[in-house]
Amino acid sequence: MRLGLSTPVVVQTPGMASSWEHGAGVDDVVQIAKAADELGFDYLTCSEHVAVPADQGADRGFVYWDPVATLSFLAAHTSRIRLATSIVVLGYHHPLEIVKAYGTLDRISGGRVVLGVGVGSIEDEFAMLGASWPDRGTRADDAILALRAAWAASRPSYAGEFYRFDDVICEPTALQPRLPIWVGGRTRRSLRRAVELCDGWMPFGLGGRQLAEMLAAVDIPEGFDIVLGPGPLDPLGDPDRVLRRLESLRTVGATVINCTVTATSAGHYCDQLGALRALADRLDGEGA
Repeated sequence: MRLGLSTPVVVQTPGMASSWEHGAGVDDVVQIAKAADELGFDYLTCSEHVAVPADQGADRGFVYWDPVATLSFLAAHTSRIRLATSIVVLGYHHPLEIVKAYGTLDRISGGRVVLGVGVGSIEDEFAMLGASWPDRGTRADDAILALRAAWAASRPSYAGEFYRFDDVICEPTALQPRLPIWVGGRTRRSLRRAVELCDGWMPFGLGGRQLAEMLAAVDIPEGFDIVLGPGPLDPLGDPDRVLRRLESLRTVGATVINCTVTATSAGHYCDQLGALRALADRLDGEGA
């Protein structure tokens, strides 16, 4: 069973973050990233919001470390674990800006980047950044196609509805010839976008029955990742519940579990990750 890590501290969402994270720093994040790397976790994440409107913090939280800076720093402290954005808001960037930033990160990390993308959900943030809100979905589709055209090409060329470039050189290129792109979202359109244009889907806020119905309505390509989150887990305190949650998500169709654990400190968090890895291995053994 592939386990990913929804990295603590770097994003602090109410209801998901533990109280110890509020005073934690980069040394704590590095300790946890190293533990996840050594335990064989598939990836760790960092999300993107430039500035959250003050009246929306109760639901979203306000702490969002910059993903390029954060993942680049963690790349230097890990060796195998992949580095996933969860998510980059496509409308905030020109595709070539993303290609340069994350292509560079892919190069310096040895080909470990997974680009999680989304259309965005905070209209006020779009307005503040001068980004277009009404057509963000169609712009996102065009941006993904532009990314595909440019990842591994030092002289990229693309002509789409919103983005066009030619006769330019963009170095360095990504190390991976086809850098994986996962789509975040909770709508049928986000799932269609993921299946038609990308390599995986990272839904949020959906129940098991709804997920099963949505997944049954599309043809899932071979090798396509379905990245599902079980909510905060307590592997040391309630292992039976953790086993049930992991099994239920695998039954729905998860290929990767995006994990968060409850903890009282960075050290306790690492202990929880070890217990979670052992439980997942046990589940794999029982299913063999």
